[in-house]
Amino acid sequence: MTSPLFTASQLAVNVLSAQSLLAAFGVLGVGVVMFAETGLLIGFFLPGDSLLFTAGLLCTGSGQHGVKLSLAPLLLAAAIGALAGAQCGYLLGRKAGGALLARSGWVRLREGAHRAEELLERYGYAKAIVLSRFVPVVRTVLNPMAGALGVPARTFTVWQMAGGLVWSLGLTLGGYALGSSIPDVDRYLLPMVGVIVAVSLLPLAAEWYRSRRAAKAKEVRG
Repeated sequence: MTSPLFTASQLAVNVLSAQSLLAAFGVLGVGVVMFAETGLLIGFFLPGDSLLFTAGLLCTGSGQHGVKLSLAPLLLAAAIGALAGAQCGYLLGRKAGGALLARSGWVRLREGAHRAEELLERYGYAKAIVLSRFVPVVRTVLNPMAGALGVPARTFTVWQMAGGLVWSLGLTLGGYALGSSIPDVDRYLLPMVGVIVAVSLLPLAAEWYRSRRAAKAKEVRG
């Protein structure tokens, strides 16, 4: 008897949960999520940061969650998904232009597009492309924004590869290092994922705080 293409556990996967995605799809799921989050606007809600960190941690195989991944294939899948996704997003923006984001009905996407444009204007192409990798939602929309705003293809490719490798491999290896140094660390997986998510939101909070201060300064001068 042939096995079904998808098992019941895969069909019931929670796409917002790193543990659920890894249990259902393993290394392949990491590559697909990296591609979707960085290359397709519909992937803005996916748990990229926590997925990479959790996957790296589970490569140590302490076994509390029944998931054991291999580090080398994981690093390869994470890097390929992150790099190919960003390039795909750039090409979509190049073809469709800003209308792709302007027609979006999601408020978070429009806000992310505004922040992405601000990053490109404030920090320049290279720094903005690298920094955007570490900011949820912004890393989804900056790639098509870069294409729509006419960022040179060579410049975008070089810096998205640099930022993508640092982000994807850095978080994965960070989880692996922590899991290797602390026995049974996956008992504390949920709190640690919460910390990762909170830390990933710090750039947004800092940007909001700077914008508030700048707005108040303008009011005082005015």
